[in-house]
This record gives sequence, C-alpha cells and structure tokens, in this order.
Amino acid sequence: MSARDFVTVVSGAPRSGTSMMMRMLADGGVPALTDGVRQADRDNPHGYFEFEPVKRTKVDASWLEQAQGRAVKMVYGLLADLPTDRPYRVVLMRRDVGEMVKSQRLMLERLGKDGGKMSDDRKAEVFAAQLDDAERRLRSLACFSCLAMNYNELVADPRPHVERLAEFLGGGMDEGAMCAVVDPTLWRNRAR
Repeated sequence: MSARDFVTVVSGAPRSGTSMMMRMLADGGVPALTDGVRQADRDNPHGYFEFEPVKRTKVDASWLEQAQGRAVKMVYGLLADLPTDRPYRVVLMRRDVGEMVKSQRLMLERLGKDGGKMSDDRKAEVFAAQLDDAERRLRSLACFSCLAMNYNELVADPRPHVERLAEFLGGGMDEGAMCAVVDPTLWRNRAR
C-alpha cells in the first residue's frame, strides 16, 4: 500500500452505502477509524463502521490526529465542521434519493422511531439539495479532493468503480477484496 498522507472521509446521507464503502476500504487496505459503539443489526449486518468523536468535530477535532492514512465515516452534514488545515480525500456516496428515503423510513419504523411529518418526496428533495450543496462546498476548498460514488451503479457493477476509487486513493489497494464486499442481496429497497 502506498503512503497516504491524507484523511480518507467516507460521507453521504444515512442509508447511502457509507458502511459498505467503509468495509470496502478496510478490506482493500485502508484501515478504518472506528470504535464499535454502534453494533451490526438487520439494517447493516456487517456493521456501521462509525467513530463517535466525529459527531463532536465542531468543538473538538483532536481525533483527526489519529486519522491520517485511515478512513473515517462522517455524515455529509458534518463535513463543514472539518478544519481546513490538512488534506482530505472524500468519497461521497450518492444513491437514488427515493431508495435512500424509503430505506431510512423502514429502518426508523423497525426501530420504533418517528421519521417526522415530511413526506418521502419532500425528504428526497431536501436530501438531494443538501448533498449537492455539500459536494459543491467540497469542490470549492483546496484541502478537499472529492470522488462521488453512485451506490446503485457500484452495486450493479463494482469493478470499474473500485478501479476509479483505488486510483483516487493513491493505488496499492486489494481491488479484488473490495469488489468481494459488494453484496447485491443487501440492496433491498431498489427503485422500481
């Protein structure tokens, strides 16, 4: 593996494939920065790959000192909290927003949580606009390099996307292991 003098950030909206991407990177040779607090469940049977200190980045970004050369997961709304004093390579997961919203709603229902009063169509509009804004911001700042990855396309045919991802992260990755992570049976809320 080549030396990675940057922080790899996997971002996107909830249910957009960020956990799958974290697992792909870990199996491909980029160590994941996680804490195991959130356990695997029916919605993410291989785990969530989260790191709790990420949620407090705005007030305490000291966790970044252990993140260089590693991959960390961060919901897109927190990207603006990252200090601009170091290089990041952001893998921004995009997914059909209708699928993503449906998957979120079903997960919240299984957890017995209220998803709010906003319609699925309106949530899809809001998520799409917010993700577009986040991507524009990333592309406007010199400390960020951004690669948008489409979950739907990645699951349908992983190889070309994995090749592009490995190149984006400096090469030297186990692309076969990364492709093997992709499990189409977990793509349960497909757009029809």
